[in-house]
Amino acid sequence: MQQEVTVKEQIRQFVLEDLAQRKGINEFSDNELLVQNGVIDSLGIFRLVTFFEEKFRLSIPDEEINADNFQTINAMEQYVVAHLKNLSAASNV
Repeated sequence: MQQEVTVKEQIRQFVLEDLAQRKGINEFSDNELLVQNGVIDSLGIFRLVTFFEEKFRLSIPDEEINADNFQTINAMEQYVVAHLKNLSAASNV
C-alpha cells in the first residue's frame, strides 16, 4: 500500500529541488524564514505560485503573492490547504 504524499512534503520537495539546491542549500526547517534567509527570492516566489497553480490547480490572486504567504514551509502548507478546502467547499455547492 503506497502512502499518499502530503501537501507539505510536495512543497518541501519543490523548494529543496527547484529553489534551495540551486543556491547550495540542502536543508532547512519547516519554520525557517526562507525569504529572509535567502532560500527563496522574488523569482522563487513566482516559481512557487506557478507550482501551486499547476500542482494543486489553484488560482492565486496577485494580492496574495507576498512574502508572508511564502515565508516558511508551514505557511505555504497552510495557504495551500486553506485554498484547497475553499475549492472543495465551492465544488460541493
